[in-house]
Amino acid sequence: MVRDGYFYGGALLAVALLVYLLTGSWLWPAIPILLALFFLWFFRDPERRIPTAAGLVVSPADGVVTSTDRIQTPDGDKLRISIFLNVFDVHVNRSPITGVLRDVRYQRGKYLNAMNPDSAEHNEQNIVVVEGSEAGHTFQVTFKQIAGLLARRIVFNHKAGESVERGQRVGLIKFGSRVDVLLPATVALRVSNGTRVRGGATILAEIPTLATTSNPARETTEALV
Repeated sequence: MVRDGYFYGGALLAVALLVYLLTGSWLWPAIPILLALFFLWFFRDPERRIPTAAGLVVSPADGVVTSTDRIQTPDGDKLRISIFLNVFDVHVNRSPITGVLRDVRYQRGKYLNAMNPDSAEHNEQNIVVVEGSEAGHTFQVTFKQIAGLLARRIVFNHKAGESVERGQRVGLIKFGSRVDVLLPATVALRVSNGTRVRGGATILAEIPTLATTSNPARETTEALV
């Protein structure tokens, strides 16, 4: 569990105890107790089985794929995968690939509904560029932690220059939110609109120059404990 769960849950349980001592009834304390249980559940952090084959990009977040678009960027054509997290999803974020953090940039912004396409550009967000290198090939994957209508707190626990592993826990977005993943345009997509994904476990795409002919077929799209 993320430590925030203990913070919120513990504080609400203390409030419940205080209310009980003041009223002598468990009727009113039931409200903060229920909220405490919700926060303890919301900040859960389950273990995941991370795919190990070369050239695979895993989802950085739990949620539902809402769009897969090819877009123009200053660095050329990219494939953008948008993942919407509702309040019931696990909100711990993970690195999509093994590599070095080349850029970590926080951007202040609005709090539009995360389902709104404009949220990708205008909402509060944290932009992370991971550079990977396998079999002599270097490639970059960018993912954005985007705040939603309710989410007003983005957590990222690493700095540029640090190394991360595929599926490693790297941060958190509190409450409803969105994560966008920008991939090289040449990747082979493994998800589609409406696909439910799990952070660190669901394979989003393969990088063809890295993936072997045997490994991708053996890796399931979702390898979970």
